[in-house]
Amino acid sequence: MTTILGLSGSLRKASFNTGLLRAASDAMPEGTKMVIGTIEGVPLYNGDDEAEFGTPEAVERLRTHLSAADGFLLSTPEYNNGIPGVFKNAIDWMASGKGADAFVGKPVAVMGASPMTYGTVLAQDAWWPVLRTLKTRPWFEGRLMVGRARDLFDSNGNLTDADMRKRVADFVQGFVASL
Repeated sequence: MTTILGLSGSLRKASFNTGLLRAASDAMPEGTKMVIGTIEGVPLYNGDDEAEFGTPEAVERLRTHLSAADGFLLSTPEYNNGIPGVFKNAIDWMASGKGADAFVGKPVAVMGASPMTYGTVLAQDAWWPVLRTLKTRPWFEGRLMVGRARDLFDSNGNLTDADMRKRVADFVQGFVASL
């Protein structure tokens, strides 16, 4: 069974990006499953705290999921034309110390949803240097930027638009096929 770790960069209960991950999970091809992780509970990174108290449980859980996964799918919001701080912080924690080796060679894809017209194009572009530094294996063949998300998701953050669900399915199936 192929396993993909999906991670949303939003903490909101009705997050468009978490809903996008759920839609991606629903569209996984046969023989593939998605484990949806969470950045909730990941504290601000502080190397002194890491040295004194060790790695927080929420970070260890993410590292374990990443190590066991065959691929990694980020669903990123875009805040002020860039990467959300809470999302980057979680990745920094995961990559600290012994965690960095879990990223090496890991196939990774990035998608995102935003209420803005152009989706998350700038946040997605900002992730590539980070993912290269972590020595992941980025998948560049597909791109999924969901703009005007308020029109495509319900009030609980569920993707309800049939055309977009088809685009999500095509995207994840392309990513999985590349593994």
